[in-house]
Amino acid sequence: MAEPQHIPVMLNEAVEGLAVRAGGRYLDGTFGRGGHARAVLSRLGPEGRLLLMDRDPQAIAAAQKAFAGDPRVAIRHANFSTLAEWDETAAGLDGVLLDLGVSSPQLDEAARGFSFMGDAPLDMRMDPTQGESAADFLAHADEREIADVLWMYSEERFSRKIARTIVERRKESPITRTGELAALVERLLGRREPGKHPATRTFQALRIRVNGELEALQRGLEVALERLSPGGRLSIISFHSLEDRKVKQFIRDHSGRVQGSRRGPPVTAAPARLAAVGKAQFPSEAEQSANPRARSAVLRVAEKLAEGGQA
Repeated sequence: MAEPQHIPVMLNEAVEGLAVRAGGRYLDGTFGRGGHARAVLSRLGPEGRLLLMDRDPQAIAAAQKAFAGDPRVAIRHANFSTLAEWDETAAGLDGVLLDLGVSSPQLDEAARGFSFMGDAPLDMRMDPTQGESAADFLAHADEREIADVLWMYSEERFSRKIARTIVERRKESPITRTGELAALVERLLGRREPGKHPATRTFQALRIRVNGELEALQRGLEVALERLSPGGRLSIISFHSLEDRKVKQFIRDHSGRVQGSRRGPPVTAAPARLAAVGKAQFPSEAEQSANPRARSAVLRVAEKLAEGGQA
């Protein structure tokens, strides 16, 4: 069977954002199938170093196949939120690239359980060797917890209705397959939005919950900032508003700007540690046309400041 293809989103913009130096040290925390990594590596000289991480064992297998023979590359199977635990990062990093969310190979391989386009076990784990599957979560979570997940992670307006129906349905038999869940939501909501499956938000929310994506992002941003050398860059691609909001807020929180209210007591700004590099960037119309999965992408770049807030 052919390997599912992954078209890297905003490839040039994300790599340009890193301002790659030939002898620098860079980390791609979401290797996927290596599109961004290859572009970074092409700009490194013999003294450069590229660190690759991914929580998906299949992505790591692809990385080892493609890059294990290159002495400039080191590979680690782990969530990028643990990058500070990797000794390779202790010397400091000149750039960290994160391409968040689910990859095309994960979506396209039905057996992974990420998509409602085919029927498969309801798994959704990016690392199938760890944690509970979406089916496991739906089997034990109470109605309120399911509703909260659907609302918090996808702003599903009918979260309570869906949660109630899931709990009633599982009294007959557990929901263990993507097709069952997609059909349940479709029967409940109907086709309300042209061109969009009614289960889209439900699947997104469960995926984010099962993989702890927002918690991993918050922790990953914190440890990446600690490991970046002054002048080092963060280049981060988000695919939905919850991710982008976290990235935007993180950059703002470390920019040295006062965040207090006009009506509250005076607030002393924390020392500036990050500076946004330009404004948020979006895929061109040509890229969106060629790769529909790029349509919701947002790229933000920030640079770590030297002590005292100097670039």
